[in-house]
Amino acid sequence: MSQPSALVIGAGVGGLTAALALHQRGLRVTVLERASSVEAVGAGLGLTPNSLRALDTLGLGDTLRAKRTWTREGGLRTPSGRWLSRTDPEAAAERFGGPLVPVHRATLISLLLSRLPEGTVITGTPAGIADPGDRDRPALVRSGEQRWEADVVVAADGIHSPARGVLFPGSPAPRYAGFTAWRMVVPALGTGHPPHETWGRGTLWGTQPLADGRIYAYAAATVPAGEQAPDGELAELRRLFGNWHEPVPAILQAVTPGQILRNDVYRAAATLPAHHRGRVALLGDAAHAMPPNLGQGGNQAIEDGVVLAHHVAGHSGSRVTEALAGYTADRLPRTTEVVRRSVRVSRLVTVTSLPGCVLRDTAMTVVNRLAPHLALRALDGIADWSPPGHTDASRVTA
Repeated sequence: MSQPSALVIGAGVGGLTAALALHQRGLRVTVLERASSVEAVGAGLGLTPNSLRALDTLGLGDTLRAKRTWTREGGLRTPSGRWLSRTDPEAAAERFGGPLVPVHRATLISLLLSRLPEGTVITGTPAGIADPGDRDRPALVRSGEQRWEADVVVAADGIHSPARGVLFPGSPAPRYAGFTAWRMVVPALGTGHPPHETWGRGTLWGTQPLADGRIYAYAAATVPAGEQAPDGELAELRRLFGNWHEPVPAILQAVTPGQILRNDVYRAAATLPAHHRGRVALLGDAAHAMPPNLGQGGNQAIEDGVVLAHHVAGHSGSRVTEALAGYTADRLPRTTEVVRRSVRVSRLVTVTSLPGCVLRDTAMTVVNRLAPHLALRALDGIADWSPPGHTDASRVTA
């Protein structure tokens, strides 16, 4: 039996952020990952100023800010290409104290891994909570015949988290949000295109340039859960989006079927009573699954990892339960509000009736004329967050 001070279940963005934050706070950390290797499942991730400030505490913020690509005006469009609202990077930096930076998920995963001691991550190890522990005993985690005891366990095991079911068996599982999503990264198209999101009738497309010249694109459509295109996802995307404004058709010509990821979108069905029980903390989608429409799923997981380490640092034994109570007190109200606002925006995207879409688009156009930078307003109170110990003086404005 090994007995690390901290055990993390899941080597995604949130789990690795927590692992690095705990390691830098002096804890001995082991990460258990069910996959045979640590790979960046997904495509792109939009880092917002709140998570970049969290990553500042790990010494990674400026490295990632250097990868920002948003230098041109962008915004929200209709499928014909008409702009509903526009904004620019200077407005975002002024409003939130820093840039918005799209990166490939692999970039962030690799960066986090590079700062962890060799051997920290054990792959091919699906793990579950056998005993959450309490003030008088450590938490117990099992994987087959193996078991680990730890002062603190971080369950970053995703939307369908087994750990959540163990900690809160009476809480409902996340439910289907009403739409499915596709993600892809394609080579540079040769001509620069402004970052944009385009809303149709129950459909959405987004295009974001990456620092290496490639393009991260994502799409969504209101369809029943569990569907797969009978002739392949590329054919489905071309049916749904092939006649939309450029660069959408060009991206659909450049992408290959193997580059397309499709996943149904889930959201928390109810707010959990806490983000911890005993000595186990839930993190990221395991605690607060949300639609991606505010781009905050990964960003909130990063926040979770840094705030968790802030509370746990310096505590061991019976004091861990008190530290995790502080983590819940910090994170539960904030993430509940972010989930609520993400769901509200997702309802605008999933409007399918023509009159409803016309009303939505007209209202957004009018509001943007009266109050410019409409898209940024959705992140007020979210992207301007700072982690404990990160002062206003250290906020990056360029």
